[in-house]
Amino acid sequence: MPTSERRHFLAYYRRYWALISVFWLVMVPQVSRQTPDEHLARVLHKDFITVHTRTTPTTYYEGRQGPTGFEYELMHQFAEHLGVSLNLNARHAPEEVLDAVREQGDMGASALPLYPDTPGIHYSRPILEMQPLVVYRRGLNGINTVEDLMGLKVGTLRATGTERTLETLAAGVPGLEWHAFREIEIAELLAMVEDGELDAAVIFDHQFRVNRLFFPNVERGFSVGEPLSLAWAVPTGQGLALLDAINRFLDEQQANGELERLTRRYFGHDDYLEYVGTRTFLDHLDERLPRYAPLFKQAALETGFDWKLLAAVGYQESHWDPDAVSPTGVRGLMMLTQPTASDMGVRNRRDPAQSIDGGARYLRSLKERLPDAIVGEDRLFMAMAAYNVGLGHLFDARDITKRRGGDPNAWEDVREALPLLQQRQWYSQTRYGFARGGEPVIYVRNIRRYYDMLSYVERSRQQFFHLDQSGLATTD
Repeated sequence: MPTSERRHFLAYYRRYWALISVFWLVMVPQVSRQTPDEHLARVLHKDFITVHTRTTPTTYYEGRQGPTGFEYELMHQFAEHLGVSLNLNARHAPEEVLDAVREQGDMGASALPLYPDTPGIHYSRPILEMQPLVVYRRGLNGINTVEDLMGLKVGTLRATGTERTLETLAAGVPGLEWHAFREIEIAELLAMVEDGELDAAVIFDHQFRVNRLFFPNVERGFSVGEPLSLAWAVPTGQGLALLDAINRFLDEQQANGELERLTRRYFGHDDYLEYVGTRTFLDHLDERLPRYAPLFKQAALETGFDWKLLAAVGYQESHWDPDAVSPTGVRGLMMLTQPTASDMGVRNRRDPAQSIDGGARYLRSLKERLPDAIVGEDRLFMAMAAYNVGLGHLFDARDITKRRGGDPNAWEDVREALPLLQQRQWYSQTRYGFARGGEPVIYVRNIRRYYDMLSYVERSRQQFFHLDQSGLATTD
């Protein structure tokens, strides 16, 4: 992505998160002091619970399909658990959330660190572990210890927990200095490191995992301090029944695996796209994709897929190179084998239109040939894996999954079995034999990340266009 466009992109990012917070302002009723345990009764009586939060990629934001985010999903499930509606107040900066909880109720959920000594606040049980992490601008060498931060421009966010971590560190490293920023979010802080306004920053590890692909000049450093716990907040002096209900709900989510699923979904991505790969992707996104985007969109209309998913498959296969050829003879933008091309009616595999159309129809055929018991995203991910390794090997992996006590209809379980196709003790028991089963796992993982990046860039550019035209952000 050219430097000028990245500046526009980052400028939009800052404006987007600020404006969407204003766009989602809601009226919040004042909560008077309650007699003990009337707080929960009042929530049930009014038939909604007000949650004070903030708009961030890791907490809550408006996606293409509506509100989303790690804590948003938990909030929504908790409201359903109580049998009430969810009323969000997302106008807050980080340091304002707890004040709003104290003054207005009902609860706060915005990546709050659990500090039992916080005046006027009761915290829930821990929800997620948050490890403070030093990140720094790529090119700075020798950033390995807290002492290496001396003399550097270091930033963090106020009232998020990392500032207190730095205060604790400074007790043992006299002279350590930093600036704690108000009314900005993680992406803006990382942009300051990326652009050279800061040398380093202290954020949380899960926040870096979510944002790192968009800031390739920001490097992971080292963990500092003790992990903190993310928790929800309720006001004191209003009874403990609501807090007890929250804790029971979170205990249930922990026991049934839903909390782990959400954590893995939002924060479980490994660093499988390295710096060079990310930079190459961003360059190709501007230089190559515009030539083929209309073809992906046409194929999407005819097959029912999201065009960005097809584009992500194409990038994983060939880096959007219509002349790509593998050592095994697959070729073209969607890297079709000769038998597959014949089955799909593709006469010239190097013709981008034919390749994209054939690849999209082949992916749809794989998805349609899977058992009916495989549904939702599991069905899509298994079809993508079959595009890479073949349907027979995917069925073998499902059989291994079942023998190991897993769910053959769940991608999370099947992906654990696929690498076993490389081990004799397992592939010797299968119909189709040996396969490089680790490759489809990486294949699906990469496509999901490329799709995330394409979705992010498309949404950002659309919003930037609307902001330029009207000065107002519009939701997807």
